[in-house]
Amino acid sequence: MPLKKKRYLFILLSLGLLFFFKTHVSFPANKELLIVPSNTDFAFQFYRQANTQEAGKNIFFSPVSISAAFALLALGSRGTSQAQVLEGLAFNLTTIQKKEIHEGFHHLLLLLNRPGSQVQLSMGNTLFMDKHLKPTKTFLKDIQKLYRGKVVSSSFQNSTEAKKEINDYVKNKTHGYINQILEDLDPNTLMVIVNYIYFKAYWENPFNIKGTHKDYFHVNAKTSAEVEMMVRDGFYKAYSDRKLSCKVVQIPYKGDVAALFILPNKGKMKQLEHALTKKTVSKWERSLQRWMELHIPKLSISGTYDLKKILMNLGVTDVFSDQADLSGITGNPDVKVSKATHKALLKIHENGTEAAATSSIDFLPHSAPPIVKFNHPFLLLIVDQYTQSILFMGKIVNPTEK
Repeated sequence: MPLKKKRYLFILLSLGLLFFFKTHVSFPANKELLIVPSNTDFAFQFYRQANTQEAGKNIFFSPVSISAAFALLALGSRGTSQAQVLEGLAFNLTTIQKKEIHEGFHHLLLLLNRPGSQVQLSMGNTLFMDKHLKPTKTFLKDIQKLYRGKVVSSSFQNSTEAKKEINDYVKNKTHGYINQILEDLDPNTLMVIVNYIYFKAYWENPFNIKGTHKDYFHVNAKTSAEVEMMVRDGFYKAYSDRKLSCKVVQIPYKGDVAALFILPNKGKMKQLEHALTKKTVSKWERSLQRWMELHIPKLSISGTYDLKKILMNLGVTDVFSDQADLSGITGNPDVKVSKATHKALLKIHENGTEAAATSSIDFLPHSAPPIVKFNHPFLLLIVDQYTQSILFMGKIVNPTEK
């Protein structure tokens, strides 16, 4: 097969299975985690782009998964193509070296996949490459060492078989929760990069299923949706931000993960979104425990995004055009990114059995607790507190929307 110009298909998959987690936060001191602040900046930049494209809809994505996949792409990029990708990921190349970025992701992925954690979290990167193409020895060595990646030889001439192979791989890596990531495959495809993140964890203090009841979630001033509302009395770290007119509740999970539920006052969502920064989140996390009656809707939502469109808006243009230089992957400069897709899934419920829901006991005050009810659009951050990485981020506009 002649190596003339072909289309380069880049598929990014991120699956988040959120059931239940844990919380307390400290900033990383390791030099290897210098990339975390930039990853956090990218998370908020991506959110604003997604919010513009998906106005009035649920948002859910994994910024760390997207960052890792495009950093891997940068590893095989050269010149302006490489610089644009890294700068699009919010890295300032005058203050951090490219080598430090890739080594940072190496250590970050090791920590996120750390054994012994009570949270089930696995991330990985796989490059499906046409059998007529061969990765350079340097690229193959680097993706294995730095990104826990591997290369699988595929026959893209038979697009049906190649599509099935990739979909089966994704289904296996996401424990069956995503059965199909590819609906079709361009006959000119030479390579497909799959990045996956699988996440499952459990509330440290589960909600009692007996307390779940029908309630209304106010999507906007004119629309309400009936939801299954979970209820629990307990001590939670909480903060009332008067300046931004919002309440923040940090819900504990088993394992080193934090969940921040952020509820703006009605009509204040845009103000809150505009103020999302590392400094704002850090201020919220320095809060005190409070006793409260917490109401959170059960939900199952997913998000699918055209990463090509969003990254181009963030200044990453060359890799998607004929100006692309991805010669570090195969030595062949005549390839480009033709498609980039991100998909993530979120599920929240009580955490199983009635016995589990009563297995932990809080010492309760005699006075009635204040009520915090997440019954209108709110934001959600899922943070790995060991590395301070934002694993998932979203906005819940309608918990019943599929």
